[in-house]
Amino acid sequence: MTDNSSPSVILASASQSRAHILKEAGVFYSTEPAFIDEGSIKESLKAEGADALAVAETLAELKAVKISRNHPKALVIGADSILDLDGVWFDKPTDIDHAKSHLKILRGRTHILATTVVVALGGTRIWHFREQSKLRMRNFSDVFLHQYMDAAGTDVLSSVGAYHLEGLGVQLFDQIEGDFFSILGLPLLPLLAFLREYKVVMP
Repeated sequence: MTDNSSPSVILASASQSRAHILKEAGVFYSTEPAFIDEGSIKESLKAEGADALAVAETLAELKAVKISRNHPKALVIGADSILDLDGVWFDKPTDIDHAKSHLKILRGRTHILATTVVVALGGTRIWHFREQSKLRMRNFSDVFLHQYMDAAGTDVLSSVGAYHLEGLGVQLFDQIEGDFFSILGLPLLPLLAFLREYKVVMP
């Protein structure tokens, strides 16, 4: 809930998961995805020695600042997540077969999910939060994998790692260490605390 003195909020992302999180939390916002060359930026920064968390932060900031320049009076939220398996970074799968191959590599192993949220105002970053989660996939069978993909369908293509923790994807894991919302793509509690300072949500 907002009042007349609070700024508008823009989510600089096409992520349905992040949009759903904000909506369910009662945050009023509009959506304007920021299209940047994520692949090239990741490759360049990784070559320079940046870790997954630093790269996720850079990407989130670029998204937020890009949209903020067009809406200088709005609070613009940018976010990004990178899945890191022993130094190998995973992007969102491009199709069902790609998703299956990702899950076959990840099963029975522990990976890190680096998630960052950045808020920009007036074309400048004014706040950010970084979170790392550790997730261990159980050594599930090929039969389960096929059943999971049949049930989950193309929705998993919007998720790095091809899992939706809020649904059937939770069955892929046997241990999770980290914030639930951060794993979904948006560290919600720290973000809400920040938004209260701007009277975007009730104090």
